[in-house]
Amino acid sequence: MRGPTVCVNVFTVSYAKVLSVGLVGVSGHLVEVEADLSAGLPAVVMSGLPDTALNEARDRVRAAVVNSGESWPNRRITVNLLPATLPKYGSAFDMGIAAALLGAAGELPLAALDGVVLLGELGLDGSVRPVRGVLPMVAAALRAGVHRAVVPLANAAEAAVVPGVTVKAVETLHRLVAFIRAGGPLLDPPADRPPPEPAMPDLADVAGQALGRRAIEVAAAGGHHVAMFGPPGAGKTMLAERLPSVLPPLDDEAALEVTALHSVAGLLPVGGRLVRRPPFQAPHHSATLAALVGGGSGLARPGAVSLAHRGVLFLDEAPEFATRALEALRQPLESGRVLLSRTGGTTEYPARVQFVVAANPCPCAKPQGDAGCECTPLARRRYMGRLSGPLLDRIDVQIELMPVTAADLFVSTSVGESSAAVAQRVAQARAAASARWSAARWRVNAEVPGPALRQPPWRLPANDTLQLRRRLDSGSLSARGFDRVLRLSWSIADLDGRDRPDSEDVQEALALRTGGGRRRDG
Repeated sequence: MRGPTVCVNVFTVSYAKVLSVGLVGVSGHLVEVEADLSAGLPAVVMSGLPDTALNEARDRVRAAVVNSGESWPNRRITVNLLPATLPKYGSAFDMGIAAALLGAAGELPLAALDGVVLLGELGLDGSVRPVRGVLPMVAAALRAGVHRAVVPLANAAEAAVVPGVTVKAVETLHRLVAFIRAGGPLLDPPADRPPPEPAMPDLADVAGQALGRRAIEVAAAGGHHVAMFGPPGAGKTMLAERLPSVLPPLDDEAALEVTALHSVAGLLPVGGRLVRRPPFQAPHHSATLAALVGGGSGLARPGAVSLAHRGVLFLDEAPEFATRALEALRQPLESGRVLLSRTGGTTEYPARVQFVVAANPCPCAKPQGDAGCECTPLARRRYMGRLSGPLLDRIDVQIELMPVTAADLFVSTSVGESSAAVAQRVAQARAAASARWSAARWRVNAEVPGPALRQPPWRLPANDTLQLRRRLDSGSLSARGFDRVLRLSWSIADLDGRDRPDSEDVQEALALRTGGGRRRDG
C-alpha cells in the first residue's frame, strides 16, 4: 500500500549585493546594499536605518526599472543597508538598490561591479539624477580601498576631483544595465573648462583708514578674528569684504575640505571644480541659530560658520543678531568645529574660520559718531552688551574706526595699497609661520596653543612682555587675551620679516587688541 504523498514546495532564495557610500555630515562610510528575493507576497522591505527619502526609494526604483525595459521580480524583496547601525540619508542609494535587486533576480551578472561604488538618484523614467555630497562620498570610498565609482553624469566632474579614483558616469539606468550585462560603454567625466573667476573687491578702494587696513593685513597674516567698531560709512564693511582678497589660495587639503562641505550643502558651482578661493559668508542679521551654526530635521545641514571653513565669516551689524545665535558661535570659534546632536544622531562639521564683526557704537548710529549721538549711556551699554564679554574675548583684533574725512576722499594724493601687494606680504608671512610650526602641523599663528608660546623655545623675554603681565595681573587682560596678544605679535613680526617678535611688536599687538594700533617708525 502506497503511503501518503508529501508535496514539498522548493523555492530558491536569491541574493546579491553592491557597494555604495553613506554620509553623516561630511564623513563618508562604505555601505553594502544587499537584496534578497524570497517566497511570499510581493513586497519591498527596507532595513538598515533608512530615512524617509530612502524608504520612498522602493517606488522610485520600481518605476525606473520597469521604464528601463527590465522585469520587476514579483516576489518578496528585502533590501538591507550595512552597517545596519549607521543612519542612512538621502536618495544616493537608488542606483545601488536597483542593481542589487536585478542581480538577486538573476537578471544581471554583477561581476562587473566588484570593487565599484554606485551613487545616484533614479527618476521614474529611469534617468539618473545628481545628488549632494558626491565628492566626500568618493573620497570615503577611496579611504576604504575602493578605486572605481559610477556616478550621475552631472556629478562626474565633481567626483573626478578626488585623485586616485577612476570615475565613470551614467545618465540613465539603461546605460548602467547595458554595462553590467554586456560591457556597454560608460561615460567619461566632462572636460573641465573653468569659467573666468569674477574680480574680487580691492583694498585700494578703501579711502583712508590706515588702522583698519593694518588690522586686516595682520589678521590675514595670522588667521586672526577681527572686530571693528565705528559710525556708519567708516569703512567697516568695505574692509571686511576685502579680507578674502588678501588671503592666499587654499592648498589641496583645505580645498578638498571646503569643496566637500559645499558639495554636501549643494552649493558647488557648475562643473564641480575644487574651491580654491577662501569662502566668504555674510549672513543677514535676521539669520537663525540653525542658519549660523547648522541644523535641520534628520541630517543636520552645515550652517554659515561651516560654509566659511578656511575662509571668512562676517557678521555686519553684529548687535542686531539674536543673542542666542551669537553665543552659539563661541564654541566653534574656539575648537574649529561644530557638533550638532539630533534625535537621528550626531553630526560634526569643520568650522575653522576667520570671524569678522562690524558694529555701530550705538542704536542711533549717527554718521558723525559720538559727537552726534542721541542715545543715553544706558542705551549704548545695552546695545553693545549684546556682544558678550566671552564672545569678544575670543576676537584677537578689536579696533575703533573714526569717520572718513573729506581729506581722505578728495585731498589725499596717496592711494592705498592694492590687495595684490598686501596679499604678497601675507603669503610670505604665512610661509614663515608654516615653516616655524610645521612639526606641530599648525597652519597659522592663530592656531598655536597658548602654552606653546609661553614655553621655551618660543617664550618671549620678560622685558618684552612686561606690560602684558601687568595687564594680566590687574585684570584688564584675561589669560585668553594674553595668549591672543602673543599670537598677534608673532604675526606682526612675520609680516615685517623678523624671526621673533620684539617689544614694539608686542606693543602694537596689544594696541590692536585693546582698540588702537600703532606701527614702528620706519
